[in-house]
Amino acid sequence: MKPRIIWAFLKKDARAFFRDRFFVVVTFVGLAFYIGIFQVIPDTVDEVVDLGVSGDLGMDLESLDEDGGLGLTRYDSEEALIAAVDEGEEVMAGLAFPDGFVASVASGEEVTVKVVTGVGLPSELRGALTSAVREIAFAVAGEELPVTQLAEEDIVLGVDRAGDQVSMQERMRPLFAFLVLMVEAIALGALVADELQQRTVQAVLVTPARIRDFLTSKVVFGTALAFGESAIILFALRAFGDEPLLIALAALLGAVLVTGFALIAGSLGRDFISVLFWSMLFMIPLIIPAGALMFPGQAAGWIQAMPSYPLADVIFQVTSFGAGWGDVVGSFVALAGWCVLALAVGWWALRRRVVTL
Repeated sequence: MKPRIIWAFLKKDARAFFRDRFFVVVTFVGLAFYIGIFQVIPDTVDEVVDLGVSGDLGMDLESLDEDGGLGLTRYDSEEALIAAVDEGEEVMAGLAFPDGFVASVASGEEVTVKVVTGVGLPSELRGALTSAVREIAFAVAGEELPVTQLAEEDIVLGVDRAGDQVSMQERMRPLFAFLVLMVEAIALGALVADELQQRTVQAVLVTPARIRDFLTSKVVFGTALAFGESAIILFALRAFGDEPLLIALAALLGAVLVTGFALIAGSLGRDFISVLFWSMLFMIPLIIPAGALMFPGQAAGWIQAMPSYPLADVIFQVTSFGAGWGDVVGSFVALAGWCVLALAVGWWALRRRVVTL
């Protein structure tokens, strides 16, 4: 009888969910919105710094770009260079050399070179441009730099992504996937709180159904709902790629994780507003790891310690860098552990609430 009882619970929950127009609309509108935003986010990374030059430089532009990291454009006047930097479409910064720059430097006269930058240019790049002007002046004068260059050896910790940067579109995949999971977690929490508030549980428990049947149905329904929505968004965002089973397993564990938190929020809430409050209290911090992956570099230790970090890391590593099972096994183990803990706490909290009704 138990499978039939659980199946009856699942059908009831499904009808209750699809009768709630708010969550149905939010779910499908959210999916369409995330997919649309994903399509317009840049899918390429430009690692070339576009730099404009005007005036008498005294050397070919190609000699300034020995490493190939600059996109140099010559302008006929300082005014044209400033206008180009201000528009920000062709170049992001510029060097305006005065007329007679070469002769003035050769004769030892003081020369002023204008470094034109936009407001969004990083301060590190501004300093590099200022240093470049000094080096150009010494080169034009035929003199050595007034310092002795130290021998250096670069040691890059982790994977060196120079020349192989990840686009913003790829970095947004974990965030969109978790946003969908968050909406479905709120829906499950509201459904649980509504049944508790209307004391539907008490009416059900006078039948052959038991508390464990009720709890099992909520876990299965919440996991299936969250997994289905996350699978749809990940498929639309072209996340499955060469490792569809790996991504599917990550989405399934992510659904279990948010289901555990949804049970906690549903057991604590008394109405939709309180459930929304508790859900946001849990879910907003859990979004942080997915948001942290939008920026280059390694996430801080406290971010890596959060329950949702292994989920975001698996999706990001597999979809962006082609990681395989062996590369993310540690993240899977951590994610599975968090799933067990969240589900156990949610099960205990909801059971305690039902018993005390």
